[in-house]
Amino acid sequence: MSFSEHLVLWIHVAFVIFTIGPVTLAIMSTPRYIRKRDIRIVRYLTRMTFVFAIASLGVLIAGLALASMIGKEGKPWIIVSATLFVVTILLLGLIYRDQRKAIKALESAASASAEAAGHNGEPAAPDGEQAAAEADAEQVSPGKTDSAASAHLANVERSRIAMIGGVVSLIWLVVLVLMVWNS
Repeated sequence: MSFSEHLVLWIHVAFVIFTIGPVTLAIMSTPRYIRKRDIRIVRYLTRMTFVFAIASLGVLIAGLALASMIGKEGKPWIIVSATLFVVTILLLGLIYRDQRKAIKALESAASASAEAAGHNGEPAAPDGEQAAAEADAEQVSPGKTDSAASAHLANVERSRIAMIGGVVSLIWLVVLVLMVWNS
């Protein structure tokens, strides 16, 4: 390999380390903080997901450039890896959308519980694990309040984020195996 090929390889590996790891951490941490109803942290993780998902395109660009430089761009494992990577980028878009929906649902639940507390003179909704257990146990029916419906929606989004995040991680593992196996 020439110096330029080594340079592109190092850029590719650096993008993998500094983008794939943080975005995976963000999407895998989001469900925990949705369950805890910590809107501030969920907002931060949503921003992290967006920024690192966009930055992870550098992995694809550097990988395709390297494959072209070493003459392997037509190999089936390169095509499969690139296709799977594009699928993960699309799935990250879905995760970002679900994170934003969860934030809106948590904000709605917080404002509804604050409004109910203002009318009843009772403290606002409980924090932490107790709130998560109550939200998980509640079933939404037409007679339930907006707070319960919002909490249920946040739990649905939490589940979707966890599921899609697991699929994204699995796809990245398959891409890693293809890269190591065929290099």
